[in-house]
Amino acid sequence: MKAIDALRRWWQGWAGEDETPLDGDTPAWLLSLAFHLVLLVALAFAWHQRTEAEVDLTITTLNTQEPEATPEEFEYSNDPQVEIGSNSLAGSRAALAMAPTLNEVSQLRRENEPTELASVVEPLLLDLSTAPTINERMLVKGAAGIGATGAMGAVDRITQEIATSLEQRRTLVVWILDQSLSMEPQRKAIAARLDRIYQELGVVGATAAADGEAPLLSAVVAFGEQVTFRTPKPTADMAEVTKAVERIENDPSGTEMVFSAVAMAAKKYQSYAAQSPRRNVMIVVFSDEVGDDEQQLDVALAVCRRHAMPVYCVGIPAPFGRREVEVRYVDPDPNYDQSPQWLPVRQGPESLLPEGVQLGFAGARNQDLDRIASGFGPFALTRLCYETGGIYFMVRPNRDGGETPVMIPRYDHFFDPSIMRRYQPEYFSVEEYKKRLQRNRARAALVEAATMSLVNPMENPRLDFPRTDEAALKRSLDDAQRLAAKIGPKLDALYLVLKQGEADRSKLAEPRWRAGYDLAMGRVLAVKARTESYNAMLAKAKNGLKFEKPGSDTHVLVPADEISVGSALEKLAKQGREYLERVRVEHAGTPWALLADRELKEPIGWKWSERVSNPPRQRMAASGNGNPAPPADQLRRLEKPKPRRPNVRL
Repeated sequence: MKAIDALRRWWQGWAGEDETPLDGDTPAWLLSLAFHLVLLVALAFAWHQRTEAEVDLTITTLNTQEPEATPEEFEYSNDPQVEIGSNSLAGSRAALAMAPTLNEVSQLRRENEPTELASVVEPLLLDLSTAPTINERMLVKGAAGIGATGAMGAVDRITQEIATSLEQRRTLVVWILDQSLSMEPQRKAIAARLDRIYQELGVVGATAAADGEAPLLSAVVAFGEQVTFRTPKPTADMAEVTKAVERIENDPSGTEMVFSAVAMAAKKYQSYAAQSPRRNVMIVVFSDEVGDDEQQLDVALAVCRRHAMPVYCVGIPAPFGRREVEVRYVDPDPNYDQSPQWLPVRQGPESLLPEGVQLGFAGARNQDLDRIASGFGPFALTRLCYETGGIYFMVRPNRDGGETPVMIPRYDHFFDPSIMRRYQPEYFSVEEYKKRLQRNRARAALVEAATMSLVNPMENPRLDFPRTDEAALKRSLDDAQRLAAKIGPKLDALYLVLKQGEADRSKLAEPRWRAGYDLAMGRVLAVKARTESYNAMLAKAKNGLKFEKPGSDTHVLVPADEISVGSALEKLAKQGREYLERVRVEHAGTPWALLADRELKEPIGWKWSERVSNPPRQRMAASGNGNPAPPADQLRRLEKPKPRRPNVRL
């Protein structure tokens, strides 16, 4: 009130003693108006601040669906079990990693390797990759360390996959079997096992659902030169399924249309996955070769991925960096030659394009270094399994090192799968693979060198040079130099190609590519230095070479670690050893380390030695003694050998 009285007095002093608008209740009304205006502005400001703060509140959904439980650890037994599928009860551990995106691959380590069980082919079986599903339509690439034993061990493991699928919804399993002659024992074993599998699953005699649909249906498809559907339609009758497998005949053509079979089966049965009542559709392939229709891979991939049909394949390991491996064959017809034959069968390579130089070892042609298992399946079939969320089961033959069974490929070197898992090939499309080559010159150089023609080193180079006279010695030295001159340009071409990628070698992050490039460069350098130093030592001998010991009449070139014919060659040899030693240390327990060790055992240089040559002994002609042949030999000559079946294709 004091403020109002002061205001009235001021106004009266300015306006005079007459009555003013501030007389009476007017000042109080004005003050009240101002107060309420200020109060309204303050309240409005406070409300605005509160509204902005509410925008930052976290809003939760009302989704009451419980999150999917994390899969617990599985264990598999190495011991023989009576029940089907019992490999998963105890033993070596296997972890399953699910990648958050489609492009990630989980690297899992498998700790123990299962022991061997008796089976048709007596192998160790390992899967390379699996891709579990996070929902019905989205596939997640991954890797799992799962051990099983033999082809039937693979069937037991597939039985577990079927059981898991049945827990989700009704399922259709499409069994696709190879009609080749080499697969006949496996087909018989599978036919004998099917009834037991379905008994184990508990679906034999199971009551159909209210709509009349059985929980598990099966279909049988065979492929050779043609693809044939052996069951008119999917059936729950196990007797019909077993008979369909038993009646699959051998296809003598040797042609295998495996990708066409998968694509045709997926298209034929896609309605079971798309229409109500919907089923999970699983495709299981049994084959021991690559397939002759790889151009159909993308077609099979597209339809299987569209309908979330995982493909499982029971196959064999691909040979390391090679297309073919030898399979032991004995003709089943006693009217033909019964001696074992080794027939080439295409089962590789394990990568999309060759990733190792085609460089032989001196004197090692057709020996055990040609029979190295890559630790992975054939590229196209493995990619089909990997991209569709299935598993490629790799049956490993002749594990015990004994005699190779009939219809089984011959391998002399296998590798620990827990080590090899780090060296898995890249299962990309052709376009993506080429893009990755373009990003790194070392990759591109390795693949280019690998696609060049096979280069064999000096086969049995001449080492003895008798000195009867100077002209004869010079002629023998000239002839020996021509051998080195034949492969010199090929080695130079390989070296120049690999040298172009050397600057990007340090950028290689993947162990497989580092091992491949280092082995290629190390071997090419070593063989190049060995060949050129051989040629240089021969040239040196032309300029004059004397015997140091009395009585010596022959100069002998001996392999040695020393190089005495130039610092440039010595530098090449040193670089080659460094590359090879790096492979042996950093990639121990792999095929690359095996080949590097083999190369390092061969001396790179040469040195001259001498000896006394003994004159060749004259041998009497075998027919000059007039003695009759022994009776047993006469009988053997009279026996007519059995013919071999022509054009056998496994």
